[in-house]
Amino acid sequence: MDLTSLPVLSLASAPADFARDIGQSFRQFGFAMVKDHGVDHDLVARAWALTEQFFALPEEEKRAYFLANGGARGYTPFKTEIAKGATRHDLKEFWHVGRDLPEGSPLAGPSMPPNIWPTRPEGFEKTFRELYAALDHAGERILSAIAVDLGLEKHFFDQPISDGNSVLRLLHYPPIADATEGAIRAGAHEDINLITLLLGAEEAGLELLTKNGTWMEVAPPPGALVVNIGDMLQRLTNHVLPSTTHRVRNPTAQRAAHSRYSMPFFLHLRSDFRFETLPGCITAENPDRYPESITADDYLQERLREIGLKM
Repeated sequence: MDLTSLPVLSLASAPADFARDIGQSFRQFGFAMVKDHGVDHDLVARAWALTEQFFALPEEEKRAYFLANGGARGYTPFKTEIAKGATRHDLKEFWHVGRDLPEGSPLAGPSMPPNIWPTRPEGFEKTFRELYAALDHAGERILSAIAVDLGLEKHFFDQPISDGNSVLRLLHYPPIADATEGAIRAGAHEDINLITLLLGAEEAGLELLTKNGTWMEVAPPPGALVVNIGDMLQRLTNHVLPSTTHRVRNPTAQRAAHSRYSMPFFLHLRSDFRFETLPGCITAENPDRYPESITADDYLQERLREIGLKM
């Protein structure tokens, strides 16, 4: 497989081939592009339309769904989130949809509160419940391939992500004003979670930082997912699978007057999962970087404070 550019892989290919190819792409770039992922095209089209309609609502109406929950559910206003170590807040606003836990679940609490839903646009709740479930399933299939590539049993991740704290984010990057004071749409960062499945990268702007220190544009074919490793999987694999720095740069002058929308699905572990470095990822040349155990929720809360979503 040519690894001078980011490959487009098919989830419909033979499982062993897909596992090998996504492993190679992840080791080289921390990213892959995946088509034939099974998420219905019409469902995605409905989701795009509703996303645009919601963010076009009056600011006061959107802010009625802004809760002091660390951005876990509902609306987060423009210029709230900031990349770790950055000095300027990102030029974006977003909405979070989380997992609906079974009644009486021990995982329910401040980290996984109930979803809230806007009264408009019509069909918002139904559509995004369906999209969440579809991306959750696609993520399970991709994690199964990752497990095989790591030499694990294909169902290795099933229990660690069961009722995991995964979040679907609806992102709106408004048109860019003349003066942005050095801010960009999304500052250079790594994701917190296990893996991220992204819809919407067809609109230019997403870039990853390569191993040689240059920025590479990520431009998937229409309908394909961009999948990248988060810090949690990097930690679990002792950096065998790297969490790659990426950003969303500001648009060219011709596109500056246009909004950009995207929908990342941040696939998370169960809140009570305890990190223990995979034994197969520890060698004499790559000793265990993380001998101390920590829960997935403790790790998440620490990172949310770093990016300005929790105090």
